[in-house]
Amino acid sequence: MIPTSNDLPLILEAIEHTKYNWQEMARDKQRLPTVPFFVWLILAGRGFGKTRTGAETVRQWVNTNDMVNLIGATADDARDIMIEGESGIMAICPDSERPIYKRSERKLLWPNGATSLIFTADEPERLRGKQHMKLWADEMAAWRYEEAWAQAMMGLRLGDNPQAVVTTTPRPTSLVIGLTKDPRNIVTVGTTYENKANLAEGFFDYVIKKYEGTTLGRQELLAQILTDNQSALWKRADLDKGRVTKAPDMERIIVGVDPSATAGGDEAGIITKGKAGDHYYTLADDSVQGSPQVWATAAVTAYHRHKANAIVAEDNNGGEMVEAVIKQVDPSVIVIRVHASRGKATRAEPIAAISEQGREHHVGTFQKLEDELCLWMAGDASPNRLDAYVWASTELLRGAKAKAQEVDFYAKPQKNVPVNQIARTQSEVQALLEKYNNE
Repeated sequence: MIPTSNDLPLILEAIEHTKYNWQEMARDKQRLPTVPFFVWLILAGRGFGKTRTGAETVRQWVNTNDMVNLIGATADDARDIMIEGESGIMAICPDSERPIYKRSERKLLWPNGATSLIFTADEPERLRGKQHMKLWADEMAAWRYEEAWAQAMMGLRLGDNPQAVVTTTPRPTSLVIGLTKDPRNIVTVGTTYENKANLAEGFFDYVIKKYEGTTLGRQELLAQILTDNQSALWKRADLDKGRVTKAPDMERIIVGVDPSATAGGDEAGIITKGKAGDHYYTLADDSVQGSPQVWATAAVTAYHRHKANAIVAEDNNGGEMVEAVIKQVDPSVIVIRVHASRGKATRAEPIAAISEQGREHHVGTFQKLEDELCLWMAGDASPNRLDAYVWASTELLRGAKAKAQEVDFYAKPQKNVPVNQIARTQSEVQALLEKYNNE
């Protein structure tokens, strides 16, 4: 039977019902547990559908709870993923249920009168004193401050059955591991492959296959919590033991850079570290993927933000181009070019020893950097954050006054470059880039 125009409203209603009927389309692992729990922890690989699961759980909870709050890893993540993302709250709710997003007030106002306050793990103090009936916490493994969870838990006390859902990639942070061991919690583990029917074919052909069988793939695809590589130089227990929420006044600050020569290449590692007495502090990870102009700008921005003494940049990958691009962004920046004449393990060992001795402190959590440190072993592919971290640490260890010079840490300095070197013109920078790319 051919549908007529009179059938159109019924057809649209059926489509609407199918699109927003979560209980029909959800897989078993994505449905709210029917047994009692305090925290529902969803450890899932990329593309599993954990964001949709978290958003749908909030949508379900607001039907019977007046205060269902959200915590994102950062303010941008809360907005771009949890609320406005393609699987976020605004996208998964039909018009009749969609809340009003008060961005400036950091809240959602639901049609039935419920409210969702929006928090970020980067601002633990904003959670102090706030109360919740239910909570959705996203990407906890990427949270910089564990205190955010402590403050949230102290406020999870309203209503007859306070609960939280946590959706995250299964990195082995102390927060995540702690939740898995609490008997009051329900842990759901899901892999990327379970949602293959809803993911682009090219994603599996060109992305997933690249990481199958690798350490990164086990974590990001199979949702396995990987502890330390026993052959790695750094241990998570040592990093956790030395972790602090605030750094003292620094005697010297260095921005370490492991550059990328092309826009489509690997990320450029950009790690800022400081020294106070005989202790060392990791202050920021500004690593970025992009053209030399992009990473140079990020490095210079970090240099000024932290009032650093110098930028230390490895020139094995790009030679003269590395300093040229940085100077083109800001000619006043002090640049120390370094060249690796020995293997990475040889350079990294004395830096790892500082951590083992309890003299290394991370100000907050730098999850991607810490994964590289605790999973890398000699002979593996070169991780960029680790390289930048080692260069910055080594320069702090040397303890010399900042000089704009090209240095090989295992050989005599090759030449001096004046601090007031005139910035290279754009054409000179481009010529260096083209020379490097053609070699």
